[in-house]
Amino acid sequence: MTTLQQGTIDTFRGQFGGPVFEPADAGYHEARQIWNAMIDRKPALIAQCHSAEDVVAAVNFGRDQSMLVSVKGGGHNIAGNAVCDDGLMIDLSQMKDVEVDVEKQRAFVGPGCTLADFDAAAQVHGLATPLGINSTTGVAGLTLGGGFGWLSRKFGMTVDNLISADMVTADGRQTRASATENPDLFWGTRGGGGNFGIVTRFEFQLHSVGPDLLSGLMVFPFKQARSVLTQFARFTEIMPDELNVWLVIRHAPPLPFLPESVHGEPIVALAICYAGDPEVGEQLIAPLRSFGDAHGEHVGVQPYANWQQAFDPLLADGARNYWKSHNFVKLTDDVIRVALEYGGKLPSPHCEIFIASIGGETGRVAHDAMAYSSRDANYVMNVHGRWETPEEDEHCRQWARAFFNAAKPYASGGAYINFLSHDEADRVEFAYGPAYKRLVEVKQKYDPENLFRVNQNIRPR
Repeated sequence: MTTLQQGTIDTFRGQFGGPVFEPADAGYHEARQIWNAMIDRKPALIAQCHSAEDVVAAVNFGRDQSMLVSVKGGGHNIAGNAVCDDGLMIDLSQMKDVEVDVEKQRAFVGPGCTLADFDAAAQVHGLATPLGINSTTGVAGLTLGGGFGWLSRKFGMTVDNLISADMVTADGRQTRASATENPDLFWGTRGGGGNFGIVTRFEFQLHSVGPDLLSGLMVFPFKQARSVLTQFARFTEIMPDELNVWLVIRHAPPLPFLPESVHGEPIVALAICYAGDPEVGEQLIAPLRSFGDAHGEHVGVQPYANWQQAFDPLLADGARNYWKSHNFVKLTDDVIRVALEYGGKLPSPHCEIFIASIGGETGRVAHDAMAYSSRDANYVMNVHGRWETPEEDEHCRQWARAFFNAAKPYASGGAYINFLSHDEADRVEFAYGPAYKRLVEVKQKYDPENLFRVNQNIRPR
């Protein structure tokens, strides 16, 4: 970065509405912290925005001073793109307002909101939009990369429910992207990963959901994993859109409904959510119990917002994380074989393999309707390496990479951009598939100097 004079920083601080942190300032280290403890970067400045006008000022300052610029929403991105070394971090985490229009079923959401913030405001009215499965995730990053979760088979991807986005582009202009305003920018924003500007407010379509839904876990011994996986693969091909079932291979956490003898042992779990009448859901999930001889289950009617937080303890801040991911059209016998092989040698008690079922409504949108184009992906498999100490880094990363390479021949095209780690820049074009060429054109128009490049970057021409 260009070396800044103290007077230049002081002038910016005086013109900026929120706090500006330098490395020696109280609050600096707290502001630069993000979810993935493997990322330890130190910006020269952190501009903590409280308004869209603050974002404009920060963008203009970073551009005019030729600084490397990163953008933090929830700070949950696996690649750590919220924070940069020696540059300007534009921190949106304090912009957490949520406004719900019950009559129009719309939500207007600030870029610092987490899923918990959004769900809490919408569920008061029995409304929701498809989001992820960890409530501490930021809405902004999730949305800009596509976004999927328990409700996606019924209501689509998060980006399928984005109505408009208020943005600040690289030239410091406030603009709106929607189907009728800057439609090319709107096309790119829905999956483009923050490459074209900083969103200061999202407008989402809401749907009637809950507030109570049938959800929960069924936990089977890993020795029965072949049976469970094979039946899961067939069951998820025919289940209705209202039902979502995901599969997780990991060591058993100390869940109260499991015998103590099972805690820490390898297991395969089915995570279930039914977005409809719970009595109908109970009938639909009954066959799952025949997949094996379960250690135990905890399935029942509970608030949707509680289920959204159920996995938070397993995904808390402070651990070291490294992910590898593939999309699949079908879970073939070869995919199952590879999952069983690597699920049988998890390198850490915190590592896991999860297979998310999407499909349903997510596959009914045209592949070229927006930047997120992987509409044939019925499953997303995340190889989730997670551990506690730097000494485990190499062993755990090698396991994740080996699993990824072994599964690669059976994967479909494209990849979920939010699951790409910091060392996967070479997969960006592959991840976007046929959308990439058009994304380059949008980038050239709205960010020709590539100011917003601390991301899974789409380079201008």
